[in-house]
Amino acid sequence: MDIRTKVCIWVIVIGMANFLAYTIVYLGVIGGESVRGHVVKTETPSGAELRYFLDSGTEVPRGEFIYMGIHSVSIWITVGAVMLAMLTLAKDRISDSMHDAMMRGRSLCTILAVVIGICTAGMAFHFMRKFVSHFEHPSAVNTRPTTLPTSPIKMPD
Repeated sequence: MDIRTKVCIWVIVIGMANFLAYTIVYLGVIGGESVRGHVVKTETPSGAELRYFLDSGTEVPRGEFIYMGIHSVSIWITVGAVMLAMLTLAKDRISDSMHDAMMRGRSLCTILAVVIGICTAGMAFHFMRKFVSHFEHPSAVNTRPTTLPTSPIKMPD
């Protein structure tokens, strides 16, 4: 097995482990994700206090909020790395099978690599920008409803 294959396999294994860790933490341990969550700024007698909420509405400490935000961004980088590693492993087979095609196999692999890179980098940037905006512009009040109505409001006649 050559070094390229070993590196690609390790990238795939580490990427899948990162995705598994994210899923376990998201579903089981913390129960939410902070990129879609929000930060609430409340005024107290001792000054302003920031409270951190996940997308599920669960309040968490600042460290957990930051951890989930960074891990959410890293998932997009991981997805890109795993897809590029898989494409690298399949590149020779794709090239060999596309001799008579309209586009050469290596050209197709290059185009796919560029598309994967642009898409995953764009999503990572979008998630990072959204996550950082929570700290730049915390909500003054909790804008999420705590309870939902269970029946329609009846108007008096």
